Amino acid sequence: MKVLVKGRVRGSILKSNTPINFLGTVDTKSGIISDKNHDLYQKSVKDSILVFPGGVGSSVGAYTIYSIQSNDVAPTAMVCKKADLTVATGCALANIPLVIISDVEFDSLSNGEEILLDTDSSKIITPL
Repeated sequence: MKVLVKGRVRGSILKSNTPINFLGTVDTKSGIISDKNHDLYQKSVKDSILVFPGGVGSSVGAYTIYSIQSNDVAPTAMVCKKADLTVATGCALANIPLVIISDVEFDSLSNGEEILLDTDSSKIITPL
């Protein structure tokens, strides 16, 4: 695990196998995925540990991440296989814990699973 933004959170995984374009996919007021073509369509990222392959899209997506945090509809943490500059910057600005994990670790995490993400010990503890 590579830690980009530190934190310790418990929560339920919301997992996607599709990259996320925060600018065009996440509604900043509700935290709901609004892209009909995304596998998390109509699901809320609020208070989840969002697990996804990585981000795509415009640098304005960092502001979107900051906006969802400001509107209290952000995930409590983000876990991905590859963090692009947009996701890393957005999480740093919004103080949302962010880690990068291997393909094997990614595949081992399940949607709805309760976990503890602890960046100080560099561990994802499952199940709780």
